[in-house]
Amino acid sequence: MKLIQAVLFSFSILLALPAAAQTASDMKILADKIKADKKLVVAANLQLTESEAKDFWPVYEAYQKDLAGINKRLFGTIKRYADAYNKGPVSDEAAKKLINEAIAVEEAEVKLKRSYVPKLEKVIPGVKVARYIQIENKIRAIVKYELAAQIPLVE
Repeated sequence: MKLIQAVLFSFSILLALPAAAQTASDMKILADKIKADKKLVVAANLQLTESEAKDFWPVYEAYQKDLAGINKRLFGTIKRYADAYNKGPVSDEAAKKLINEAIAVEEAEVKLKRSYVPKLEKVIPGVKVARYIQIENKIRAIVKYELAAQIPLVE
């Protein structure tokens, strides 16, 4: 499980990218490392057979690509919140819009998971599907915890 801790630490570093990274290439290098580390965690914990791996990894990559779109939406919502927060008290109208955006992102994430479960079930056994979803959920929970710790309550 030390590998999963390393990935989670990498994700928390990713959250600090705007402050820590000086260039877009620095951000790309770190993001690529995190993706590789996450893949190692998944591989170590799923213990796929050669046949399973052949079919699983393309589904995994497609899921990660779709998840990146959700992450982009999430970070866009966070940026809009930060912009509104930094201007002073957030208006009721802006707060309503931001909460609706945040809920829409959560709904999109659930919908994405639901859409991939049947795809995963076609290529790996149900226990490994459940384990993979657990791994994704644990990583997302840590990322969301780190985000929650850094985002101030609306005023």
